[in-house]
Amino acid sequence: MTLTNSELTFTWTPVTAVLGTVMVVATIVLSFIIWQRSRYSTAQGFLELLRIIVVLLVALTLNQPEWRETFDPDESPVITVLHDVSGSMETRDVINDDSPGDTAVSRSNSIAPLTEESAWLELQDSFDIEIQPFSAPEDDSRATDLSNALSEVAEQFASLRGVVLISDGDWNTGEPPSRIATQLRLRDIPVFTIPVGSENRLPDLEVTAFDAPTFGIAGKPVRLPFTLSSALPRSHSTTIEIRSDEGETIQYSLEIPAMGKVQDAILWTPQSEGEFELTLTLPSIDQEHTDENNTLTAPIAIRREELKVLLIESFPRWEYRYIRNALERDPGVEISCLMFHPDSENVGGGEGYLDEFPGEDTLSDYDVIFLGDVGVAPEQLSFENVSALKQHVSNQAAGLVLMPGFRGFQLTLLETTLEPLFPVIMDTAQPRGWGSASPGQFELTELGARSLLTRLEDTENANANLWSSLPGFQWFAGISRAKAGSEVLATHSSDTNQYGRIPLIVTKTFGTGKILFMGTDGAWRWRKGVEDKYHYRFWGQVARWMAYQRNMASDELMRLFYSPDRPQTGDTLTLNANVMSIGGEPLQAATVIVQIVSPSGKVESVRLQPGGEDQWGLFTGIFEPTEPGKHGITVSCTENGGTLETTIMVQGTDLEVIGEPARHDVMEEIARITKGAMIPGADLDLIRSSIAALPDPEPFERRLRLWAHPYWIAAIILLMTIFWIGRKAVGAV
Repeated sequence: MTLTNSELTFTWTPVTAVLGTVMVVATIVLSFIIWQRSRYSTAQGFLELLRIIVVLLVALTLNQPEWRETFDPDESPVITVLHDVSGSMETRDVINDDSPGDTAVSRSNSIAPLTEESAWLELQDSFDIEIQPFSAPEDDSRATDLSNALSEVAEQFASLRGVVLISDGDWNTGEPPSRIATQLRLRDIPVFTIPVGSENRLPDLEVTAFDAPTFGIAGKPVRLPFTLSSALPRSHSTTIEIRSDEGETIQYSLEIPAMGKVQDAILWTPQSEGEFELTLTLPSIDQEHTDENNTLTAPIAIRREELKVLLIESFPRWEYRYIRNALERDPGVEISCLMFHPDSENVGGGEGYLDEFPGEDTLSDYDVIFLGDVGVAPEQLSFENVSALKQHVSNQAAGLVLMPGFRGFQLTLLETTLEPLFPVIMDTAQPRGWGSASPGQFELTELGARSLLTRLEDTENANANLWSSLPGFQWFAGISRAKAGSEVLATHSSDTNQYGRIPLIVTKTFGTGKILFMGTDGAWRWRKGVEDKYHYRFWGQVARWMAYQRNMASDELMRLFYSPDRPQTGDTLTLNANVMSIGGEPLQAATVIVQIVSPSGKVESVRLQPGGEDQWGLFTGIFEPTEPGKHGITVSCTENGGTLETTIMVQGTDLEVIGEPARHDVMEEIARITKGAMIPGADLDLIRSSIAALPDPEPFERRLRLWAHPYWIAAIILLMTIFWIGRKAVGAV
C-alpha cells in the first residue's frame, strides 16, 4: 500500500471545545499572576509553563486527538468468478435459443462460455479476474458446499471487490450460505449470482434405487427391490430390464403413476456361482429431457448354500414331519433333529437324529433352530440348554423359529432367560391354545404384504389372493398381543381380543440374531393340491432369511457379519465377529483385528472388542466408510491363528441428484444479503456492466488514537510528577 495522506484530527463537541479552551485560558491567566508575584522568577516561570502544558494536554485529551494515515492499495481489485462443477450441474434442463429443436442441454454446458477468460476481457483493465471451479471441500463432485466456496475466496484475496457465483443453488453440505453472505456484506463484497437450471422439474423417468442383496444362493430365487419415479404429467406403462454382466436378462412390465413413484421387486434365480453386476434399465421415451438417470448397477455375490438347521420337538406332529421332509430334500440344507418323546421309553432314531441336546461347540454350527412344542421339563430342555440357545441367537446371529403346539410346553420357557426372545405376549390363561371345527385363515398385514418371508407368488396381487385362499388352520396358540419392536406379518382373519386381531406370524431381532414366531401348526395343509410348492417355499425363505447374516463370511474358526448389510458412505458400519478356538469353543478374550483396504488403497485397522461376560465368542467394532466401492476385509485372530478374507461393497451416498429442480431462491438470498444482484439468463453484458459500475474501493485508513495511547497518558503523568517535584524544590509546598 502507498501512503497518500497524514493528518491530526480531533473528535470534539462544543462542550469539550469550550471546556478545554476555558481550562487553558484560565490556567494561562493564573500562571501569569503567580509568575508575576514571584517577581518573574526563572524557576517559577518554568513550573508555570509545565502547568500550562499539562492542562493543555488534558484539554486536548477531552477532544480525542487522533493521527490518521490514508493508504491507497497497490494491488488491483479482484473479481472472482466461481462456477459450480458438482454432480447436479449435469442435469439437462437448460433450453437455449441456440439449441437445435429446443433440445435441453446440461447446466454445466450452458455456463461454459462464462468460464472462459475471453468472456471477462473487458473488465481486466479495472479488475483482476480469477475464475475458479467449486463443489465441496477436496473437489468432491458428489456434494455442493456454497458456504465453503465463498469463504475460501474471501480469505484468499485481500483486495476482493466482488464475486460472480454461477450455480444451480443446490447446496447439500456445509453451513447455510446466508452466514457467509452476511460476513461478505460487512466487508462490502457484493455477490452477483447467476442461477442455472429450471426451477420446475422437466418431464423425466428415473431409476431412483436398485437394492440388490449382498449375496444370493445359486439355484434359489433372489429378490431384487427397485424404485422408479416419474415427472411425467400422465401415467406411463413400460417394461424394465435387469441384465447381468454375463448377458442374462429379466424383463418386467409395470405402470408408473403420473408425478409419482413405484416400489417393486423382481425375482431372479441365479444358476452359477461368482461375482456379478446387475444393471437395471428403464427404457427412455421422447418426452424425457435426459436418459442419464435411467440406469443403475448393483453388485451381488452368488454362492453355494450350506445351511445347517436343527429341529427340536417333543412329539412328531404333522408340521414337524413335513418341515423335516421338505428340508431333507433341499441339497443346500443339512438338517438335524432332536425328538424328546417324553413319557416314551422306546425312542426311534435314524440318520440326522441327535441323542441329546448339542454341546456348546456343536450348537454354534447351526444357522437356524426350529423350537417346537417343547419346554423346560424332565426329558425335555434344561435351564442350561435354554441359556445356550439364548446365547447362540444373541451372540452368533443364529435364527430361532418358535412353533408352539396344543400341549402348551412352550409356556414354561416364559419363566426362563428365553422369555425376552418371544416377539409376542402369550395368554397364560390358554396354555393349550384355541381349536375350532371351522378352519381359520391368515390375513397379511401391510408389512406382511411387502415382506420377502410371506411372498409366495411373484406379484403382490397374486400373493394376496393366494394367502386368502390357502387351506386354513384349526388350531392357534393363545396369544394376547405382539410386543413393542416386533413386526407382525400376518394375523387371524376373524378372531380378535381387546388388543385387536390375533397376531400369528411375528418377527423380531434379538442381539445379532432373528426370531420368527409361528402361532399355528397348520401350514402343512398348504400342500393340498400343490404338494410342497407353498409350504416349502415359505419355510425355505424363513431359513435363508435367518441365516443371511451368519453366511456373509465364515470359515471353521471365524464368522464375520455386519450391519447394515448394504452400507453407504457416511454410515456407521457395525462389524461383528464370532471367533472360536481351535477346539471349536467360543473365545472369551482374543485379539481380533479387522484390516480394511478401501478402493483407493488406503488401509485402516479396527480392533474388535469382546461383547461382554455373557457374550462369549462375540467381538464387535465400528467402521465409517468414506469411499464408495469394494472394500477388502481381512479378519485375523492371534489366539487361533485364523484369517478370514471377504469384501464389502459400499454404495456412494449420492447427495448430488441429477434431475432435481434448481434452487433459485438460494441464489436470490445470497445476492440480496450481500447487496449484489441476481442475474437470470446468464446475460453476460448485464453481468459486466453491473461489475463495472462498482465504486472504486475506498482507501485504507489507519488511525492512532493518541488520547487513549499509553504513551500519551504516561507523558501527562510524567509532566505532573515533574511539576510537583519542582514546586517542592522552590519551596512552594
